[in-house]
This record gives sequence, structure tokens and C-alpha cells, in this order.
Amino acid sequence: EVQLVESGGGMVQPGGSLRLSCAGSGFTFSSRDMSWVRQAPGKGPEWVSGINAGGTSTDYIDAVKGRFTISRDNGKNTLYLQMISLKPDDTALYYCATTRTGWGDWGQGTQVTVSS
Repeated sequence: EVQLVESGGGMVQPGGSLRLSCAGSGFTFSSRDMSWVRQAPGKGPEWVSGINAGGTSTDYIDAVKGRFTISRDNGKNTLYLQMISLKPDDTALYYCATTRTGWGDWGQGTQVTVSS
């Protein structure tokens, strides 16, 4: 059974930073492309970033380019999203997904709130 556990969310002021983690189990983590998806209150899911299985290729939506960095540690079966210069528009529930495009299995999510 695929299990994904996100953590690292919280409340920060605009301009702040957070690092999200996603621990995967029940599948061969190192063989799967992965991604981060977010859902803001009252809106549909939005793909944020994707990474290939080896961690050598990444993609981002324009809104987060230069501010977010996706990475992974296949030895720890963990996916990361480093977020800097956070904005109120980044407020959302963030999920990791077991494909590069945001489809597949998701975890339960971790809440990120950016507010002064």
C-alpha cells in the first residue's frame, strides 16, 4: 500500500521560508517521478513542481520559479520542497504525489499559511 506523509507546513509571515518533506513507503520510491500539488481555499488543485526519479530534472510553475526548490533523497525515501520568499498567494494545503505531473497517489497534505 502506497503511503505518503507530508510534514513541515506552518504559518509564516510574507518573505519567510519553509521546507516541506514527504516520506514515502509501500512502493519503490527511487523509481518514481514525484511532484508537489497545492490546493488553496475555495480553489482546485494546482500542480507546483515535479522531479524525475533520479532527481536530475525538475519543473516548476511560473509563480514559484526562483523561490521554490524541489529535491529528493532516495536513500531516505523522502521528497522535499524548499520554499523561500513566501507570499500570501502561496497559502494552501500542499500534497506530494507519486507522478511528475501531480496524478497518482497523494498524501494527507500539510498546511502552509502565509500571513502577516
